[in-house]
Amino acid sequence: MTSRSRNASNRVRNGAFVGSLTLDILLGDVRSLKQKRSVVRPIVAEIQRRFSVSVAETGDQDLYRRSEIGIAVVASTAAHCTEVLDTCERLVAGRPEIELLSARRRLFGPEEE
Repeated sequence: MTSRSRNASNRVRNGAFVGSLTLDILLGDVRSLKQKRSVVRPIVAEIQRRFSVSVAETGDQDLYRRSEIGIAVVASTAAHCTEVLDTCERLVAGRPEIELLSARRRLFGPEEE
């Protein structure tokens, strides 16, 4: 490994932070999986479009009124990861058609390999 590639590798390792957010939500008046999709898909699409993060429905796919949404972001600072995840959480919490039951967050830094 040349010194140039080693330095580039160290820069990435020293500056890459990964943040994850798992949101457990309760859906309003939903009586079928089709109705559930019509509520969850626009939320997932809006988060992805507005914040350029990775987002997907990650749990409770077989339940009508519950959903788990997972969000991940990669940034050069822990503060930026936290800021993006906070904004995503506020967006979901502010939706009138759902209730945010819980939010779990993790931050992975360069020391965690």
